[in-house]
Amino acid sequence: MIIRRRRALRGALAATAVTIALTATAGTAFASGDPAGADRARATAEADRQAGRQAGGAPRAGTFAAEDTPVETPSFMMMGVHKQTSEGYLYFPNREGGFDPRHHIALSYDHLADAISGDNDKDGRSDGTWYVYKDGTLRYNWFAASLEQRSKQVGKGWNTYRTVLSPGNIGGAEEVDLIGVDKAGVLWSYLAYPEGTLTTRTRVGGGWGQYDQVEGQGDLTGDGKPDIVARDKTGVLWLYRGTGNYKAPFEGRTKIGSGWNIYDRLLSVGDLDADGRTDLIARKPNGDLFRYSGWGSAQAVFQKPVKIGHGFQIYNLL
Repeated sequence: MIIRRRRALRGALAATAVTIALTATAGTAFASGDPAGADRARATAEADRQAGRQAGGAPRAGTFAAEDTPVETPSFMMMGVHKQTSEGYLYFPNREGGFDPRHHIALSYDHLADAISGDNDKDGRSDGTWYVYKDGTLRYNWFAASLEQRSKQVGKGWNTYRTVLSPGNIGGAEEVDLIGVDKAGVLWSYLAYPEGTLTTRTRVGGGWGQYDQVEGQGDLTGDGKPDIVARDKTGVLWLYRGTGNYKAPFEGRTKIGSGWNIYDRLLSVGDLDADGRTDLIARKPNGDLFRYSGWGSAQAVFQKPVKIGHGFQIYNLL
């Protein structure tokens, strides 16, 4: 049934890609003060990409594999919100270790604190996205099988968190889950239901205020469990291996290396170089962007950095 659903959805997406593309380019349809409209435009552009087409409707060959085999390490797009204009720029993985030319959405994303995508059916791409608003609202946006775009408010008060991310499935179900570090340095976990609804939060532990960045979107060590990395304020990067237990989702930390304070932003979009392993993106203050490809081993987590772009200092990267 899952395979039939995937094939039907892909066929429907391809059949209606022109309509979706027109919706994506109709930026004037959404006022700059309409957060939900801006989020719909972002999701529509992503759906257009998943249909194998460029933003203008031109076919795009070889964007995703045609096989209906499970993909354990998905790939997600990176979003840049321009620091001066607040307009959105989407960067889709080119499956060669970098990104395709940016896709511009001429709408304001001044409302957006973060956008967190997840892959629930293991087809290697996003099924839906949580949007964390600066006012603390959490919304979930997804496409139904009928291709109707849907959105729902999941909760409020999420501005109590300094960091919110989805490392993957930490609870044993099909859906990927969320974790958040609050302003007091306490780590909390939320299990997700289909269509983005979350369980009551579970306290994981304190002491996470020592980290200025926490990232991860998949398995870093090759054991099939989602892991995360955390950078402390001295520039040391630490690995937290996944346990598969949502009440205690991570083991004790392991030092990866030092000197990571040369970067002002760490970010994970899953598998960027299409080798089946989770990678990490790092940006220097001058805007240079680097890829740290994953080894898929706890003994050697990342390979040497490879520069994949420049000029990214103009964005808040999500």
